[in-house]
Amino acid sequence: MDGRDETAASPDAGNGRRRHGSERRVGRGGVPEATVGRLSVYLRTLVGLAAAGRTTVSSDELADGAGVTSAKVRKDLSWLGSFGTRGVGYDVAQLIHRIRRELGLTQEWGILIAGIGNLGHALANYRGFGERGFRVVALVDADPGKVGERVAGIEVRPVEELAALVRERGATIGVVATPADAAQEVVDRMVASGIRSILNFAPAVVSVPDGVRLRKVDLAIELQILAYYEQRGTAGAPVRAPAARVSAASTPDEAPPSAATSRS
Repeated sequence: MDGRDETAASPDAGNGRRRHGSERRVGRGGVPEATVGRLSVYLRTLVGLAAAGRTTVSSDELADGAGVTSAKVRKDLSWLGSFGTRGVGYDVAQLIHRIRRELGLTQEWGILIAGIGNLGHALANYRGFGERGFRVVALVDADPGKVGERVAGIEVRPVEELAALVRERGATIGVVATPADAAQEVVDRMVASGIRSILNFAPAVVSVPDGVRLRKVDLAIELQILAYYEQRGTAGAPVRAPAARVSAASTPDEAPPSAATSRS
């Protein structure tokens, strides 16, 4: 599931107007946005390899883990500088460090979550944040019934205290998990508090001023996209059962043909 970038350089850039477009290059070195996304996937693969004791990795292995070609991997990694040894591959530890540095993961980032419903609870309890350099530092909600509740060891505070919490706890990233009709107000509060990076899970289009990066994750839209491709893939032909597993005693002539795979 990809986050959608709603920030943009537009004809209105620099004049303070709100907008929600799409920016193609990000980061200090102008790394393409699609490459930034793939670097995160490579990092996940590399961390797994390091945990398994691997010290080197080939571009082919990274390509398999990310679902791209090895040429794409090499092009993506070229944004990080010149390294890697022909015939040997990349040093796993070095590559982890370089990708973490490029993604800004060599430091810890504080997260404030607004909206502590089912999704907010799940996000607050997600252990993967800490493993990747993020720490939930504050939770806010507009429902008096949720205020005072402790989630993942953090007390839920009134949304009116959002700005104070950002200052006191060093939150730099805001996550919006509110109902649609409350999303824009919460985003405005985050921006006013000094937050410049926002991840929006609310099913609503929100706007931000220049200088604020906004990412959108709409689970319903992602499911609708899957439904579209599912319909296209099954409308003209029956669904085939998975191929039978080949036993160790099977000869090559006895093995059934492998199912074709496709990537969209």
